[in-house]
Amino acid sequence: MSGKKQPILIVFLILGFVALFLGATMIFVLAFFGPSSDFSFGEKIGVILVEGPITDSRPITAQLVKFKKDETIRAIILRIDSPGGGVGPSQEIYREVMRTKKTKKVIASMGGLAASGGYYIAAATDKIVANPGTITGSIGVIMEFVRLEELFKKLGISLEVMKSGEFKDIGSPHRKMTEREKELLQSLLSDIQGQFVRAVARGRKLSEEKVREIADGRIVSGSRAKELGLVDRLGNFQDAVALAKKMSGIKGEVRLVYPEKPGFRLRDLLFESAAKAFQTVIQTRPQSRIEYRWRGVPSPPD
Repeated sequence: MSGKKQPILIVFLILGFVALFLGATMIFVLAFFGPSSDFSFGEKIGVILVEGPITDSRPITAQLVKFKKDETIRAIILRIDSPGGGVGPSQEIYREVMRTKKTKKVIASMGGLAASGGYYIAAATDKIVANPGTITGSIGVIMEFVRLEELFKKLGISLEVMKSGEFKDIGSPHRKMTEREKELLQSLLSDIQGQFVRAVARGRKLSEEKVREIADGRIVSGSRAKELGLVDRLGNFQDAVALAKKMSGIKGEVRLVYPEKPGFRLRDLLFESAAKAFQTVIQTRPQSRIEYRWRGVPSPPD
């Protein structure tokens, strides 16, 4: 009886080894020759998506560094669909783009919206491609404050503040801002606005005087931006790909490489959910921040 079972066992072992070999081969093929593989054949262009409010520069700057170091990536496209966002994050991305284009061509492809901080980072690229109807521009700085003193009065709420200096509670929601406080904040905004103007002038190779003429927060269409020298050419994403190919000397077909999406892990999901919940609680307090952002469309909270 045992003699009859032995051939069957051998057959199962052989089938098991075959299945294991085929599975390993499939994993190898997907890993090394898949759409996002770094080991696939053919010329490649990296594509980085900049979508929504710009609140954290780290994912984008890290991907720029990765694509810059990857010798198989010939050029990089920043696909921008953003109303802008934080001053610091926008400046960090701008700086990394300026570093990257010393090694590789970087093209900006504007989607429906690339305003304020979205335009700020586009200005650092080698060339900008926009749709005729893209909403862009909005070269300016904004800072908003919530005033709650009348509501506090109706609710019978008062607030006592002890401070070490005149401006320590500047922008407090329980009182009106003094003229000296307004002057101080306006001076700060003017400084940061000047940084925006100089960054656009440097990236676009325009005079600061020309940039200042339109740096009043106005939004413009992609076609008008081209007339003003803020955009190089009109076209869609595929036109940006064609331009990237031409500028980097790529002939024939090209493979677009997108950043790898992190694998799903339950621990990360739970941690992220808890972090977002905590952030929501914190943001129930009135806050003010300086931003390179166009406020013309509703956007999710930072």
